[in-house]
Amino acid sequence: MIPVCDLLPQYLALKTEIDAAMQAVAKAGHFILGPNVKALEAEVAAYCGCAYAVGVNSGTDALHLALRALRVGPGDEVITTPFTFIATTEAIGMVGATPVFVDIDPDTFNMDPARLEAAITRHTKAILPVHLYGQPCAMDEILAVAHAHGLYVVEDCAQAMGSSYHGRKVGTLSDVGCLSFFPSKNLGCYGDGGMLITDNPEVAERAEMLRRHGGKVKYHHSELGLNSRLDELQAAILRVKLPHLDTWLAARRAHAYRYNALLAAAGIATPRERLGEHVIRPTAALNFPLDRLYATYHQYTVCVAERDRVQRELAAAGVGTMVYYPVPLHRQAVHAGLGHAPGDFPAAEAAAASCLSLPIFPELQFAQQERVVEALTATVAGLKAA
Repeated sequence: MIPVCDLLPQYLALKTEIDAAMQAVAKAGHFILGPNVKALEAEVAAYCGCAYAVGVNSGTDALHLALRALRVGPGDEVITTPFTFIATTEAIGMVGATPVFVDIDPDTFNMDPARLEAAITRHTKAILPVHLYGQPCAMDEILAVAHAHGLYVVEDCAQAMGSSYHGRKVGTLSDVGCLSFFPSKNLGCYGDGGMLITDNPEVAERAEMLRRHGGKVKYHHSELGLNSRLDELQAAILRVKLPHLDTWLAARRAHAYRYNALLAAAGIATPRERLGEHVIRPTAALNFPLDRLYATYHQYTVCVAERDRVQRELAAAGVGTMVYYPVPLHRQAVHAGLGHAPGDFPAAEAAAASCLSLPIFPELQFAQQERVVEALTATVAGLKAA
């Protein structure tokens, strides 16, 4: 079976360094908020090009604490996308705010900024765009709306660490960016982990306090916080991996280009990237203007008819796939109280019914990609002929 993501080759390539880093932590006996966490925070801030980074125990907590640090709370509304993982709205709910959805741009699967103005009310406090699949959102348009209405912007970069927009890393374009270090992410640890990045010293200080029970000094607590501290062991692993991140991202992009060329030859629509007003399907031959936009392809996602049947037949052919995400958030039971009905966000619903993510990870081999494309094209052709 060709897996959607295979983490073993990455570990084996760095085994000596990773094992040594873990043993060093064990020998030092400092496991919570130790020197590796502090060093990683500085290294991630330098990599992303921002002033502050605060390590927490998951990408979900990064979103939660970012909203709390900005004092988003009960009675507030946060505009976001219905086509993402539940953690996005989970964080909104955990601070007592209400998610307000806008539909996606079907070309990029990201929030459609043209729909933002209509969603703003007197209760709107923030906009929470998600750089889904590693594809940067249309941040110029989103930020213009936010600035016009005095709204905060929090970027969900869980799938997009290393992606760039106009030459800047995602997460640094707004008030706060939120990273996930879940094992399968662009930069993953061996458990849960996350981080906030920001240029705002007050936001960084408040997030740092909230992550350790709401106190600046041990046993003295100014407000109710939570226990959300990045483990020293995970930080040590991430420090070994971080210098390799750009190489891995370049490999992901090369795989995406190769998929584009192979699938285009078979007549299957490939993912698109937005360059200003233009939407393109890049190939390896394209001299891509990296000063404009750089997607990292955390997932390589196509849309196909009879998606569930295609997925079953690919599995039978030895090709692993994943569906991110089969039920849009406005149709989740947890959000039934928002009163949405089928058809409210048609682009998100269409994506949820047809999207299929193919195997992609830095160590993916060309022969594996050929097998994936052969199986997919044969399956799609067979369904058309039936």
